[in-house]
Amino acid sequence: MNICYRVDLSETERATLQAMLSGGKQAARTLKRAQILLAADRGVADEDIATSVVVGSSTVYRTKRRFVEGNLERALSEEPRPGAARKLSGPEEALLVATACAKPPASRARWTLELLVGEMVRLTHHESLSRETVRRRLCENALKPWRQKMWCVPKIDGEYVARMEDVLDLYAEGPDPMRPVVCNDNFSVRVASTTMTGFFVRA
Repeated sequence: MNICYRVDLSETERATLQAMLSGGKQAARTLKRAQILLAADRGVADEDIATSVVVGSSTVYRTKRRFVEGNLERALSEEPRPGAARKLSGPEEALLVATACAKPPASRARWTLELLVGEMVRLTHHESLSRETVRRRLCENALKPWRQKMWCVPKIDGEYVARMEDVLDLYAEGPDPMRPVVCNDNFSVRVASTTMTGFFVRA
């Protein structure tokens, strides 16, 4: 059975919400929650609030519940959501970075999101990837190959990927005094192992 939550704002809370709506500098979702609380405080029915604010009835219910069970800050804040697993694994993200830093395909001046999506599908087991997934991973690594020149990786092939994974495994293992690692912006190398030049790994 659903519980009916009654919103009864104090003068301070009401003034805070009205100031937020007047300023308009908050996130759209936060402003909608402020509208919900003010309307609920006036006694407007949940269905009417949902229609006027253009949200689902469940959003109205959750916002009121979080206010009554918590406080104004909790009602306005973003409710934690169960996040989906990242589409690209660590090695796959590193491969994306290396690909974006490599020379673009023949007859193309630079990499585009569409080209990178297609190349990642070709190089990995993924049957498909979204442009947004690729864009976000590139942004996290401060890469925009379609806007500016990048230093290049000579060639992305099976041998390169194998060496890259070797370096990533080395980073994952942690420090080992018996196997020192030399690293700078231009190369990472396992002593007494094959050097892989032109690849940068974020520690």
